[in-house]
Amino acid sequence: MAVYDTIVIGAGMAGLTAARDLSTRGHSVLLLEGRDRIGGRTYTTEAFGGQFDLGGGYVHWTQAAVWSELERHGLAHIEPPLESEIYYQLADGKVHTGEIEKTYGLVGKLFEDARQRFPLPWNLTATDNSDINMETMEERINGLGLSKHDTDLIKGVLSGLSHDYKKQGSAQLLFATASNFGNYAAELETAGSWCIPGGMTKLSEAIQSTSKAEVRLNTTVAKVTDNGSGVTVTTSSGEAIQARTVIVAVPLNTMRLLDISPALPESVQAMLDTGNPVRGSKLWIRVRGHITPFSALAPPGEHPLNTMRVEKRWGDDTLILCMISQSDGIKHDDIPAVQAALRKFVPDLEVIDTAWHDWNADEFSRGGWMMHAPRHFLDGAVEIRKGHGRISFAGADIAAMGPCTIEGAMSSGAKAAQQVESTLKGTQ
Repeated sequence: MAVYDTIVIGAGMAGLTAARDLSTRGHSVLLLEGRDRIGGRTYTTEAFGGQFDLGGGYVHWTQAAVWSELERHGLAHIEPPLESEIYYQLADGKVHTGEIEKTYGLVGKLFEDARQRFPLPWNLTATDNSDINMETMEERINGLGLSKHDTDLIKGVLSGLSHDYKKQGSAQLLFATASNFGNYAAELETAGSWCIPGGMTKLSEAIQSTSKAEVRLNTTVAKVTDNGSGVTVTTSSGEAIQARTVIVAVPLNTMRLLDISPALPESVQAMLDTGNPVRGSKLWIRVRGHITPFSALAPPGEHPLNTMRVEKRWGDDTLILCMISQSDGIKHDDIPAVQAALRKFVPDLEVIDTAWHDWNADEFSRGGWMMHAPRHFLDGAVEIRKGHGRISFAGADIAAMGPCTIEGAMSSGAKAAQQVESTLKGTQ
């Protein structure tokens, strides 16, 4: 029976990177993926007669892992959305314009301690942040003592990334802001502005094209057992595959369904039990004609669409990208409902078509991008990155740098590969 040096579970950006790195360094690698495709929570598909990303789709030249890969494969020709000429903001039940500068001033106060709390973003233990470890975003926002109007302005501008403020902790967004020069607007640019023409599948396929790993699609894993000298991976069909090491590179809401033995540390298990609270998704909307580029922001729970932005022209029409805080808050294919939601801000828009993927119902994600609940960003996520015997972990959900981003996934995969190599060399 063949024994692989490493089995990588999950062919998202983290798993693809880890498998590629290890396989091209001379190690035998088996990459297992439950879906019938690679890419994980990046997903480029046909819509409106073109290719569109329904999952993660943004990259930036300040992201070292991503940018070096784009340059390596001749993909460093990224594009921004159309520049918005007007900002609509729903606050205290009314739509306002001309308040975006004020809003960023308020967000600046919300995160004014970000750089002090995370002066060295690559080292989360550089300062003691135990006082905010259990703080929710709701508590941090309420701590400013603002009016309903100003609180709504803040919640609207945060809603593209964070939106379940009672369940999501403040530490991750403080860290993300600190990592982007202490400026939340810079965090938004790196996390959600520049895309690859033709979609993220170009990047995932480019990484895979240079890999020597054996790939098995449509293969789900049920159990991972470390016996001290090797690891057995048992598939859902009952096949037992042997390896010297394993990398688990799947989202937390999927990982928690795996039977991992020996038992994980308490802080890691607590993080898995809580899971990823994000239930949001991305919605593309095609509207008739060339409309004035705009952005619209609405507090979660007070409007079915939360972050809306004119993204690009599409022939004689216009494409709007929306982030939805609760995917079940609106039916993506209910054209009249989507049109009514947009007309809250621009009354004469005519919706032609939409494109969407339900990441909450997707059995291999069971949720959207990662926004950690209180405690886990500074506890469980730190602990899981240390590895667990011969089992290592990777993914955007647990990334040290760029959590919840493609950059985070790729850098996490590269780090896990280095960790596995140390184990294979007997230095750990």
